[in-house]
Amino acid sequence: MQNNPWRNRNFVWTSIFGCPFFLLLFLAGCFDYAKNHKPKLEIGRIIDWIPDQVRDDKKGSIMSATKPIFVVQKHAASHLHYDFRLEIGGVLVSWAIPKGLSANPAEKHLAMPTPDHEYSYAKFEGVLPEGSYGAGAVMVWDTGTYHNIKHHDGKLVPMDECVKNGHVEVWLDGHKLKGGYALIKTHMHAKPSWLCIKMNDEHAVHTKKAHYFNEDSVLSGRTIEQIAKEG
Repeated sequence: MQNNPWRNRNFVWTSIFGCPFFLLLFLAGCFDYAKNHKPKLEIGRIIDWIPDQVRDDKKGSIMSATKPIFVVQKHAASHLHYDFRLEIGGVLVSWAIPKGLSANPAEKHLAMPTPDHEYSYAKFEGVLPEGSYGAGAVMVWDTGTYHNIKHHDGKLVPMDECVKNGHVEVWLDGHKLKGGYALIKTHMHAKPSWLCIKMNDEHAVHTKKAHYFNEDSVLSGRTIEQIAKEG
């Protein structure tokens, strides 16, 4: 049986032009995937369960800040506490502070590190349903912007390194919280723990009080009890 020369020519044409064409399509697809799936900086595990009302809302005052933000969310979970969150590397690096942040430098409050949260979570105020992470009422107790004030040898230490080194110093500009605050990692407990301390500046209070700040939401003016009831 004789070979068909046109068949051979067609095979050569396909080999030369067909395979590289599909290979280029494949490589282009890989490049596009890599461009659109850049990894985030993760200092800890990221909690990505975000209620729909905040996941798609990009216009609120919290979300429009050009400086890095902080948020304190009063959280009536199994135990009432305050979640202090700093925007670092595109996520909210978080600590749970049972007694909240004080205005008195003499008070050193325990702060337990918790998983990082998505940036969008800074706007959430409502009730997390039973069975979800941290189920219970959540209030935006305070929010604002911050800047890093931790220096070493005359140079500013990047925030991710501050967290890794266990020594964070920030200046808060919130509705309630103002001035310098330090978070310092300790070895006082079996689990990883930090201390949250108000720095001694013009915003410090030197008299002991049960509450240094208004306890209502800075977003809605509601109490944690009202949020638990109304959602």
